[in-house]
Amino acid sequence: MQTSSRRNFLRTLASVGPAAISLNADPLGMPIGCQVYPVREALGKDFAGTLRELHTIGYRAIEMCSPKGYERAGFGPLAKLSTAELRQTIQTAGLRCESSHFNFRELKDNLEERITWAKDLGLKQMVCSTFGLKPDATMADWTRAAEELNKIGEQVHKAGMQLGFHNHNFEFKKIDGVLVYDQLMTNFDPKLVKMQFQVSVISLGYDAATYLKKYPGRFLSLHLQDWSSAEKQLVPIGKGAVDWPKLFAAAKKAGVKNYFVELNLEAMRESYPYLHDLKV
Repeated sequence: MQTSSRRNFLRTLASVGPAAISLNADPLGMPIGCQVYPVREALGKDFAGTLRELHTIGYRAIEMCSPKGYERAGFGPLAKLSTAELRQTIQTAGLRCESSHFNFRELKDNLEERITWAKDLGLKQMVCSTFGLKPDATMADWTRAAEELNKIGEQVHKAGMQLGFHNHNFEFKKIDGVLVYDQLMTNFDPKLVKMQFQVSVISLGYDAATYLKKYPGRFLSLHLQDWSSAEKQLVPIGKGAVDWPKLFAAAKKAGVKNYFVELNLEAMRESYPYLHDLKV
């Protein structure tokens, strides 16, 4: 490297700082994020302090839950804060927030208000967390809900954001021989509704990498959990059955924009070093 080039390179390193440089060590070159739902009680008691703790662990991005939509699920204290207060507190903690969960009902009943809230918070992604259908829902019920979400996705797209859909185990069951998840991928408009894949469905025998490869370009983000077949429970990332190098290689080709660890605080703490050191 020539002296002048080296000098410019070192000057660049100094300007961006070690925190930014370290992102290259994280999977896909993206900051490691976490979903805040598992720490919702702590957030309600001390929003700023809990965010600082997540930052201290190493996380640099969070995914929120809509405080009004999740008011009864533990986010009530945050519903009292203005969007500006939420955004400032997140930024002051050294975190960024580009994605949030919303329940289906609030998107249907208060879409304009939720879009305004999302834009004011600085979101790029609005994710429908679940349809909330009954266990005996028919495939027609799933199809109808998907069509409704397409219409919501159109409005979100017009507002300059991307709508996503987050799966749980519910979508990995078959109705008349057809996997609900596959049916949804047929019903969703690929442009208007992207998918957020919850990796924990490995507990049912479904591998995330398989679906990332099966539906390239259809994915927005990932929710990360690991699973111990022996213990029959979720475990910290890297301590279970998930083949993480394989998953992230597939995620890169699938167009995934971000990923969020969704485990209890202690498991989040144990998961970070593995993810940070993972070479993919």
